[in-house]
Parts: sequence; C-alpha cells; structure tokens
Amino acid sequence: MPNDRIALITGANKGLGFQTARLLGEQGAAVLLGARDEARGKRAAAELTARGLKVIPVHLDVTDSTTIDSAARFIGQRYGHLDILVNNAGIAGPATARPSEVTVWQLREVYDTNVFAVVAVTNAMLPWLRRSTAGRIVNVSSHVGSLELGLDPESELRNLNLMAYQSSKTALNAVTVAYAKELWPTGIKVNVACPGLTATDLNQHLGGHPAELGARITVRLATIGPDGPTATCQDDRGIVPW
Repeated sequence: MPNDRIALITGANKGLGFQTARLLGEQGAAVLLGARDEARGKRAAAELTARGLKVIPVHLDVTDSTTIDSAARFIGQRYGHLDILVNNAGIAGPATARPSEVTVWQLREVYDTNVFAVVAVTNAMLPWLRRSTAGRIVNVSSHVGSLELGLDPESELRNLNLMAYQSSKTALNAVTVAYAKELWPTGIKVNVACPGLTATDLNQHLGGHPAELGARITVRLATIGPDGPTATCQDDRGIVPW
C-alpha cells in the first residue's frame, strides 16, 4: 500500500488508539488522532509529532454528531479522501457479572459508544473512504464478543458474563459483517481486530501484554493489500470465531 495514506483513529489519545497512531505514523501515514478531550488529543499528537510523525489532533467525540460532522468536513476539505478508519473508541460499562443487575440505561450507554457511534462515524467517513484507492475500516472488538468462545467449555471466556460489554462487542462484530457485505464490490475492506487483554485504562492496566502489541493486529488489518481478507475477525494468531 502507498505510504501517503490518510488514517483516522478514534479514541487515539491513549492506550491502543495511541499506539495504533504511532505505528501507522511510523509507516508513513498521515494520522488524524481523534480524541474526545481536545487538550489530551493535542498533547498526544504533540508527543508523536516530536518523534517526526505526521499527526494532527482532531476533536472527535464519537457520541456527538457535531464533532463527527466537523471531523468529516475537515477531512474532505483538507484531503478529499480517507484511506483508513479505525473505530477504536470504546467503554467497558458495569463490571457486574449478573445480567439481571444491568440496567437498560447502562446498556444504552455502552451501546452508544461501542456500537451506535461506530455506525455514526463510519457513515460520516464513507464518502471519503470511497474516494480512496485502498479503503480500509478496522473495528476494534474483543474476544469476549465471540459467541462461540463464550459457550466453549474449554475456553477461558466460558464463565465470563458481562452482558453490556460482551453483547456490545458481539453487535459490533455483526455491524462489521454488514458493512463488509455492502462494501465488498467497492474494494473497501472491513475487518475486526481483537487485540487481546492489553494493559489499558479499560481494564485498569491489568492486561497481559502492552498496548503496542495489541495495536499491531489493528495496523496489520488497516494496511492489508488488495488480496487481503474482508469480513473477518482476527487476533495476532489469525481468525477468531464469530
């Protein structure tokens, strides 16, 4: 793929998003670092710019249509196309293991960020992705969204039952497949990245490996060639079952 790609990453001022921005920047991409908090976004972008990377902070709250539309207009006016969209922003929701204790309000809050916002951002950016010669969309999901793994008695996820977070990631997987099916004829590839249990704010930095390692699968899917897959869910070992 060309080294002059334009990439937009949501929730990129820290953790997986930040490392994804760094790795794509190191490959020569111009990175639009999306952040809900403008000040944190500017600090993160400045840190990467100081390393010689092409990074621009973009105010982007994925649950706020005003900032989504503003980001889309900025991309259109400045570049006229978008090559890579990484829907990375996400929240964990309630930590209770009892689905019966999760309120509808809590479920809506998680879905607003993890599912509905992905649709809103993707739809806003699609006109510019369609103008790319190699459009790529990567939705950052999780192994916990896999129904097969969640029911497998041999899986370590068998006893995990965090309804809001897990079901939101399952829904995100389905959203990914839906976009991939629509966009198949265009050459835009849409895949899910499962970074694994990485050490981020989402899990109080209790993950088993650093965010940089988790970001590598996202970058790999964001930069796949024309013969690469679409409508897949992958981790660092390969295909993850839906």
